Amino acid sequence: MNPHAPPSVDTSTALWESRLPQASWLEALPHACALISLNGNAIQISTSNMIFLRAMGSWPDNEPVETALTRACRNVLSGSLPGSTLTWEQGGFSGRVYEATISPLNGEDAEPLALLSLVDHTTLIRSEANLRRELLSDSLTGLPNRSGFGDVLEARLRHAPPPGQTLTLLIVDLARFSRINESIGALAGDELLITVARRLRQQTRGSDVLARIGSDEFAILSQTRPAEDGARTLADRMRAVFRDPFRIGELLINVDCAVGGIAALSPPAPDEEPDAPELIRHAQIALKQAKRGEGVAFYEPVALARLHKRFDREHALRQAIDHDDIGLAFQPLVDMKNRRVIGFEALARWTHEGEPISPGEFVPIAEDSGLILPLGRLVIDKAAATLARWDERLGKPMPVGISVNVSPIQLARDDIITVVQHALERHQIDGRRLIIEVTESSVVRNPDTADAILRALTDLDVRIAMDDFGTGYSNIASLQRLPIHTLKIDRSLVAGIDTSADSLAIVRTIQRLAEALGLRTTAEGIETETVAQQVAAIGCDVGQGFLFSRPLDPDAAFDAWQRSQGR
Repeated sequence: MNPHAPPSVDTSTALWESRLPQASWLEALPHACALISLNGNAIQISTSNMIFLRAMGSWPDNEPVETALTRACRNVLSGSLPGSTLTWEQGGFSGRVYEATISPLNGEDAEPLALLSLVDHTTLIRSEANLRRELLSDSLTGLPNRSGFGDVLEARLRHAPPPGQTLTLLIVDLARFSRINESIGALAGDELLITVARRLRQQTRGSDVLARIGSDEFAILSQTRPAEDGARTLADRMRAVFRDPFRIGELLINVDCAVGGIAALSPPAPDEEPDAPELIRHAQIALKQAKRGEGVAFYEPVALARLHKRFDREHALRQAIDHDDIGLAFQPLVDMKNRRVIGFEALARWTHEGEPISPGEFVPIAEDSGLILPLGRLVIDKAAATLARWDERLGKPMPVGISVNVSPIQLARDDIITVVQHALERHQIDGRRLIIEVTESSVVRNPDTADAILRALTDLDVRIAMDDFGTGYSNIASLQRLPIHTLKIDRSLVAGIDTSADSLAIVRTIQRLAEALGLRTTAEGIETETVAQQVAAIGCDVGQGFLFSRPLDPDAAFDAWQRSQGR
């Protein structure tokens, strides 16, 4: 008799009827049960209930599983084990799955006898498998979700790729998807995502893994050539998916994307486990760089260090704003006819742990984090407060104004009118002494809203200057319509008028345009006497730049004004 074969069972009705008196108590049990004993080295079924007979009658010839079950039965019957429990799978996933328990029943002198019971766990196990599949899948596209992709990523990292290949992780982010979703509706947005997933799948190979890991983010795991060449080729292939518009119903929608990734995934050390969330986070760091750059970027360790520094800076900036640790510097605005100081531009200054932080560093952080709103309010209030202190020091209203830059984010999201009104009222400053500087792009982005806000500010007697003019999108019609008082000619144009005929021609054109529209002009970035003379000859009203003065603290700015007045 084959010791590894399942116990031989006769499921005939006659055999069952012959054993009915002995099996009656087994029949009362709700699971498949049998009394087993040893016949030499073979397992013999003494009696069983009908449920057991049906289960045994359908056992396949599955050597590994039956060997494990048979061995456990033999060990319990021989006394090697006090009992045993194991999982017995019948015919793979298409069959049944049981929890098999073998319990000895014999006394010391009795023939070895044991109770074998089979508890059917098939429904539970299949339900768990289905639930896990649902938990690891995106219900919209049918692709793995973030958790499912993480499991696959960690599994792939545990095995080295074939020679000449390396693992590449890419994340594809749909540009402006939230705005598209708002415009065409959620159902159409879902259809767009399904179509994007289908196109991306067409660009992947059978061994690649495509997943949807966010509302508008897809991840690809692929084996590519070593180094960045293969990864870059894959990224370019994914971006090519978005060259043609997507047809959603009767709409044709153009969608762009950014791709960030890790060009060569390194397997973990032997004593470490793969960390999929960390790798995905690294790819998303590269994705942020891609959005700010050319659309494709790959992670470098130095990028993580920069991100940590940026996060620390953001935290410190938030504290500085909360504790009123942001200062102002004031760069003089000079009348080009007599070189007298007639006003100042207020510039935010921040010193952290004794180190001056450049506005070029902390202003973008403020804009990205939303801190630009409290920062902007603080600057406006401090500018008005400085005018009040200068008035007190002079003993009367000082005949100068202060210009304050307002970012496009402030103009779009903050109640800038209320902020300015409160600052003027709080410090009892005439609105004509405050100049709000806005950029061309912030006005062009939403001209109707910008027009309403700027007109409300002029109702407070505040003057409006268009900053960095000559590099943006303004046209004559918008300048005629908007309540602009001053055009500030961008420093990139002013600095080149003594060496570039084009810059000189542009500055002259802007000056003639301003004169035709009744606007004043301020030339920014004057650093040499030659440029200053040319600016004055062209007819610019006001000059600003290092030739006249660098930004000054409030007391030094007051003294500079007094000196320019001959006092």
